[in-house]
Amino acid sequence: MRDYSFHPEASRELTDSIHYYNAISSKLAQSFVEEIEHAILSVRRNPTNWQLIKNDFRRYLVHRFPFCVYYNYDDSSVTIWAIMHLSRNPDYWIGRK
Repeated sequence: MRDYSFHPEASRELTDSIHYYNAISSKLAQSFVEEIEHAILSVRRNPTNWQLIKNDFRRYLVHRFPFCVYYNYDDSSVTIWAIMHLSRNPDYWIGRK
């Protein structure tokens, strides 16, 4: 299984989303965290399973929540570039370095 890391903006997106759901319900926030953790685990195990979007970036659609995880990978690690709400422009994160 590959290691993983978050781009700082992806980490902020995750934190902001958790806070949003927590303001509605702590159980809802916990469910969101569990779904994101499941997404990351799935990507780390089998990064080629999800749709190739652009260049070497892929997208995992999160279950039960309107979010996706944009990532790329190499032999040893996965980098998460965005935790994106599906209502956003799908290319907003492309310029991240």
